[in-house]
Amino acid sequence: MLRTLWRRGGAILQQSQRSAPRLWVAPAQQRWASSLPMNTVVLFVPQQEAWVVERMGRYHRILEPGLNFLIPLLDKVRYVQSLKEIVIDVPEQSAVSLDNVTLQIDGVLYLRILDPFKASYGVEDPEYAVTQLAQTTMRSELGKLTLDKVFRERESLNSNIVHSINQASDEWGIRCLRYEIKDIHVPPRVKESMQMQVEAERKKRATVLESEGTREAAINVAEGRKQAQILASEGEKAEQINKAAGEAQAVLAKAEAKAKAIRMLSEALTEQNGNAAASLSVAEQYVSAFSNLAKQTNTILLPSNTGDITGMVTQAMTIYSKLAKTTTAGSEEAALEEKKEELPDCLASPEEQRTQ
Repeated sequence: MLRTLWRRGGAILQQSQRSAPRLWVAPAQQRWASSLPMNTVVLFVPQQEAWVVERMGRYHRILEPGLNFLIPLLDKVRYVQSLKEIVIDVPEQSAVSLDNVTLQIDGVLYLRILDPFKASYGVEDPEYAVTQLAQTTMRSELGKLTLDKVFRERESLNSNIVHSINQASDEWGIRCLRYEIKDIHVPPRVKESMQMQVEAERKKRATVLESEGTREAAINVAEGRKQAQILASEGEKAEQINKAAGEAQAVLAKAEAKAKAIRMLSEALTEQNGNAAASLSVAEQYVSAFSNLAKQTNTILLPSNTGDITGMVTQAMTIYSKLAKTTTAGSEEAALEEKKEELPDCLASPEEQRTQ
């Protein structure tokens, strides 16, 4: 029995010595993992690494970082998984957008192993599986978007790819942290049409801005004319108001002066020799008016007794005396009416009492 165990242990030792570092192959890259260590009974596991140990070909346990002990010949380190964040370049691939445009897209995938047991026994090659899943998911997501939305919604596209990868990679013990699209290549004709579209859009914006500037300038000019007309009308209005106020004040001043002159004239007429003074004034005015005849027009109307100044003065004084008597009589009648209104009803005449 000891001989059988010795032979088996020797075979296992030779196999472990001949075993080269395991190679994880991806379509566009090859990355070496940590070499499988030999069972030397005492093992030191580095930080951020997980060593999966099998005992007699069956999963036994995962070695934690630090000092660990294994049974020789029976225990074997089968897988070495790195717990660090892993960066994988997703190779360039072609995809068709929703508007039937063929695109060439590549990206970068960031992932981390959360469960070394699932990453070792759930899938043969975790990195290769995640890379293929990222490519297929990117094709399906690009097929849902048009070309314009691919450029505008790159962040949402990345988040959708990460969500789809995490749904499928939970059984593998792998967590996709983020996915970033590196380059998007479009066909040359599509690129030329996009450039023409950009130029047309810029010309459109320039035309719109120019028309808006012209409109704003016309509006400003019209607004300035409007304000100028309003200010001019307000100035004319103020001028007319001031002119009317000045004319009114002049009329009032003339009326006051004329009233004052009439009062002074009436006072002078009531004094001694007032009629003689009035006769003299009328004679002076007659002479002045007679001297201005035929100066403005050729047609004149003369009385029959033009040279009789005394008769003219006498006639003017007679008219004045009649007007004075009429005014005196009117004032006396008004005073009598006021007195009658002030008398009581008992003193009224019989005819008025009957009427009442």
